[in-house]
Amino acid sequence: MDNFWNDLSVKCASLPHLLAFLKETEAEDLLLLLDQARKIKKRKNPKLPPINADFYDIQGLLPEDDRKLLADVRQFMLTEVQPIANEYWGKAEFPFQIISGLKKLNIAGLTFDKSVGGLGRSYLLEGMIGEEIARTDTSICTFWGVHSGLAMNSIDLCGSDEQRQKFLPPMISMDKIGAFGLTEPDVGSAASMGLKTTCKRDGDTWTINGQKKWIGNATFADYIIIWAKDAADHQVKGFIVDRETPGLTTEKIEHKLSLRTVQNALITLKDCKVKEERRLQKANSFKDTALVLRKTRAGVAWQAVGCAKGAYENTLAYTMKREQFGRPIAGFQMTQDMLAQMLSQLTAMQCMVVRLSQLQDLGKISDEQASLAKILCTVNCRQITSMSRELMGGNGILLSNNVGRFLADAEALYSYEGTKQINSLVVGRAITGMSAFT
Repeated sequence: MDNFWNDLSVKCASLPHLLAFLKETEAEDLLLLLDQARKIKKRKNPKLPPINADFYDIQGLLPEDDRKLLADVRQFMLTEVQPIANEYWGKAEFPFQIISGLKKLNIAGLTFDKSVGGLGRSYLLEGMIGEEIARTDTSICTFWGVHSGLAMNSIDLCGSDEQRQKFLPPMISMDKIGAFGLTEPDVGSAASMGLKTTCKRDGDTWTINGQKKWIGNATFADYIIIWAKDAADHQVKGFIVDRETPGLTTEKIEHKLSLRTVQNALITLKDCKVKEERRLQKANSFKDTALVLRKTRAGVAWQAVGCAKGAYENTLAYTMKREQFGRPIAGFQMTQDMLAQMLSQLTAMQCMVVRLSQLQDLGKISDEQASLAKILCTVNCRQITSMSRELMGGNGILLSNNVGRFLADAEALYSYEGTKQINSLVVGRAITGMSAFT
C-alpha cells in the first residue's frame, strides 16, 4: 500500500497530471481510493472516547447521595494524593498532611451504627470507596482499611458497649488512628492455632510478651489491637493497647518492594502491662478474631479491584498517546486484544465484589464467599497489572508512568489477609465438606 501511494504521488505531481489520472481512473477505483484516504485520516486523527473502567455502570447501583460522596473521594484522591503518590511511595514515607482531608470526607466507620458516631451507610458504598482510593494509591487504601476496617471492626465486633462508646467515636473522626497486630515473625497463615505472643492475667492486669510483624500504621497509630494467646486457657484474646505503653516498641520495616507508603512495623512486647478494661470483652477465641477478618477480607477484594482499575486506566491512556510505526499503539490488534482481556477481568471482579457487598448488607455473607472473592480479585489484579506493564514496554517500570507502583502493590494484596492457598482451603472445605487444613 505504501508503494501504491508513492507511485500515485509521482503520477499526480502537478494539476495536469492529477486531472489526467482522474480521467483515466474508473469510478469504482476512485471510491476505493477515497475510502482508503478516510481510513488513513481517521487512523492519524482518531476521535478518542473517554476512559471508562466502569464498563457495566456499577456506580449506577448507588443512590445519588452515595454517588456524590464517591465523587468527592475521587476528587480528593486526584487533587491531593495523585500528585504526591509516586514521591512518597519512592521514599517509603507516609504523607501525614492528607489525614486532615480524609477527616473532612468522613469515610471512616461508614457502616458503623450511628450510636457510636458511624454513618450507617451500606457495605456497597464502603467497597466502592475502597476501590476509588486504591485506584489512585493502594497504599493509602491500605492505611484506611487497617484503621477503619481491621482496628475499628475489632472494637465494634469484639468490644463491650462501653469500649465501643469510648474508642470508636475518636477513631471514626480520625482523631485517633488504629492498627491491627495479628501476624508474627514466625506465624502467618497459622495464626488460628500457632500464635506465640502470650498474655497472662494477674488480678486486673494482663502481661503481654511476644512480637508482631508487618503491622500497618503501627509506627504512628494511637491504638494497636494486639492478639495474644492466654497462658491460662490457650485461647486467643484481644487488647486495645496504646502505642506509648511501656514495654511496647515499634521498628519500621525497611526496604519493601510493595505498599512502600504504608508504615509497617515489627512490634515487640516485653512485659507490656495492659488493664482488664482494655481487653476486648467479646474476644474469647480465634473464632471471634475470624469475624473481623471475614468483614475485612471483602475490603481487600475491593482494594484489588481498585488497584487493577488504576493500572488499566493508566495503561489505556498511555496506549492512546504512545505512537509506533506512525500511529498510536491503541490501534493495533494485539494491543486491543490485551486491553479487552484486562477490561473483561476487571469487570468480572467488579460484579463479584458488588454481589459480595450486597450479601454483606443483607447479613448473609459467609467466610467462603469472602475468600472466593479475595482469591479471584487478587489473582486477576496481578494479571492485569502485569499486562499493563507489558503494554508499556520498558516505560512500564518507571514510577512516572503510574503502572509500576500498581504492579508492585498487587503482590502485597495477593498475600495479606489470607494467602490464595489458605483462602482456597476455606472455599474447598465449604464445597467438599472436608477440611484439608491438617
